Amino acid sequence: MSKNKMSRKDFLSMSAVLGVTSLVGSSAALTSCQEKGPVYTPLAQLEGAYIPELPDMADDGKELKVGVIGCGGRGSGAVFNLLAAANGITVAALGDTFADRLNDLRTRLKESARQEVPEDKCFVGFDAYKKVIDSGVDMVIVATPPVFRPLHFQYATEKGVHSFLEKPIAVDPKGYRMIMASAKQAKAKNLSVVCGTQRHHQRPYVEAFKQIQSGLIGEITGGNVYWNQGMLWYKNRDKAWTDTEWMIRDWVNWKWLSGDHIVEQHVHNIDVFLWMTGLKPVKATAFGARHRRVTGDQYDMFSVDFEMENGIHMHSMCRQINGCANNVSEFIQGTKGSWNSVHHEIKDLEGNVVWKFDEEAAKAQYQQHDPYTLEHVDWVNHIRRGTAHDEAEACGISCLAGVMGREAAYTGATVNWDEISASKQDYLAEFKQELGKQDMDKCVVMVPGK
Repeated sequence: MSKNKMSRKDFLSMSAVLGVTSLVGSSAALTSCQEKGPVYTPLAQLEGAYIPELPDMADDGKELKVGVIGCGGRGSGAVFNLLAAANGITVAALGDTFADRLNDLRTRLKESARQEVPEDKCFVGFDAYKKVIDSGVDMVIVATPPVFRPLHFQYATEKGVHSFLEKPIAVDPKGYRMIMASAKQAKAKNLSVVCGTQRHHQRPYVEAFKQIQSGLIGEITGGNVYWNQGMLWYKNRDKAWTDTEWMIRDWVNWKWLSGDHIVEQHVHNIDVFLWMTGLKPVKATAFGARHRRVTGDQYDMFSVDFEMENGIHMHSMCRQINGCANNVSEFIQGTKGSWNSVHHEIKDLEGNVVWKFDEEAAKAQYQQHDPYTLEHVDWVNHIRRGTAHDEAEACGISCLAGVMGREAAYTGATVNWDEISASKQDYLAEFKQELGKQDMDKCVVMVPGK
């Protein structure tokens, strides 16, 4: 098999559970079919694919201690999602670059969740992640600015700690290779690793995956994925902030910290196409631009033509500009029909709905519908059942696909998978890991063709 080729079965096997894999027994209840259609040839064997169980709550069992690395908005959100997902969870340690963000989360945990983190388990600074992991926790939430996540996952895995990794889990090829190596080590240690690509734990998407893989839309011929929205948040510089402090507090606008929004945000949609189809991109041609962004050095729009390993194309579009048309969705076309995530339905070539996710049946059967919570249900269940689970490899591939599209847009060149996966690009090495002055001349808006 060439380096550019990976079978659908191999791709899907990356996320297979080591042990018994069960298909969700509620499929029929969550499916609404207008009529019985023909039996299609499956794209892959579902027996080898990971289909998560999505109960309202995780199994009760062993008491677990969790540490949080990165106490900002997503880290705070993730730990409260975890507490809603399972009983018997103690928040045992917190870590952040800045004391104010750590203290905000510490206060919220005490007031809203009756969880009091001891002073000696609160760590501030660039080495806080080591102190959190070394404090005796069983599991760790990694929600720092994305550039740091490969390093933090590597350390947690070395120490035998289960990881929840907020996406994206890599913003450059060096980080991607670190993720892939750590994922292999985590599987060898029987660890559970879940990533923040929450659509993998969202019932309509899981049911659609099963339908597509069973062959309902036929062989995949192409697709489109979108994340178009208004401008994200930003922080103007406080005079008291050093270069590093400003960039980290404003991290979502700096490409070395976030990977640019095609990686930081649009990775969700790219990941859905790769997951649903079992295909990997081998080539990207793209354009992008910066028109109205206020801080940082990122673009605010990308358009990428991804060529997949079997020759079909997937169009990726993302934009963060106010006053424009918005669309966050995925569409996949097949020889027998198409699926779209807007209505969570599959149509045949004549436009007839042949499958639709049944929202009412799901509401009657379950109480918990938040995928941000359900991903933690899955994480805890694997930990308590002692079954290894790996989402990092598949998420790493999706992140590198975003990086490939980004670099194609930045340079104006067509970038292929072998080039980007072997690239020496390492954003973390370009900046000092200290709260001081940085070489801001490195932070330039890329101009294609130069």
